[in-house]
Amino acid sequence: MDDLTVSLAGLLTDTGHRLVQRVYYEDTDFSGLVYHARYLHFLERGRTDYLRCLGCEQSALLALDEEGLVFVVHRMEIDFKAPARMDDILTILTRTEKAGGAKMVLQQEIRRGETLLIAARVVIAVINRHGRPRRLPESLANAFTGA
Repeated sequence: MDDLTVSLAGLLTDTGHRLVQRVYYEDTDFSGLVYHARYLHFLERGRTDYLRCLGCEQSALLALDEEGLVFVVHRMEIDFKAPARMDDILTILTRTEKAGGAKMVLQQEIRRGETLLIAARVVIAVINRHGRPRRLPESLANAFTGA
């Protein structure tokens, strides 16, 4: 990846992935606070760029072999702790709790400075292009777990 791609995709840390995003007008509701559904967008960007920083792009996984490999959100638990506002600088933190078999479990946080705004636990199902469960390749599971 070139320097621009790296800066856009965030960076890997000792515990997972860190992505910085600004809150824009389009992210807010009439009150000036981030609309609750927009947090899903920030979380998705964190997960996607985590994968990208690990050396994989989702389009490449779909073309991995004849089965393809796709990640889909199976379950998500979100705790809304405090609101974000327009022009806030948010840090989306993503770390792997578990990766193996046909699922991954990721822990995510959205912070403004040291203030925790959102805490989420995301269960990701690993499926093939036909929607059937597929085992996560060991090399990819190891990338997610740091093994």
